[in-house]
Amino acid sequence: MKKPGEKKPGPCRILIAKPGLDGHDRGAKYIARALRDEGYEVIYTGIRQTPEAIAATAVQEDVGFVGLSLLSGAHNELFPRVIDLLREQGADDIVVFAGGIIPEEDHPHLNEIGVRAIFGPGSVMKDIVAFIESCR
Repeated sequence: MKKPGEKKPGPCRILIAKPGLDGHDRGAKYIARALRDEGYEVIYTGIRQTPEAIAATAVQEDVGFVGLSLLSGAHNELFPRVIDLLREQGADDIVVFAGGIIPEEDHPHLNEIGVRAIFGPGSVMKDIVAFIESCR
């Protein structure tokens, strides 16, 4: 278990996932590629993943971050489920962040349940990298 302020040894591993039935993955693929270009190890699970599959993959791959991308509007149901499953598996140290079309009025609730940052359309890659580095 790492101490506050201590970086996890080895390369930073990030899981990018598309929960639910949302089939639009252009943004998720862009983020996955851009994070790889920044030197991170990135696992992209593809579209239409269940929260159970996302949590299991995150634990199995020993990631430090899970980026959830959603455009379908089901973020208030799917994101909490992923976070609950991570907690149930003792992986509550994994930092969860989100991207996609998520209305501003939903941000406080998602932050409260454990989504550490939300990056919508037009987000700048350097801000996403700065967030990741601040959490390592």
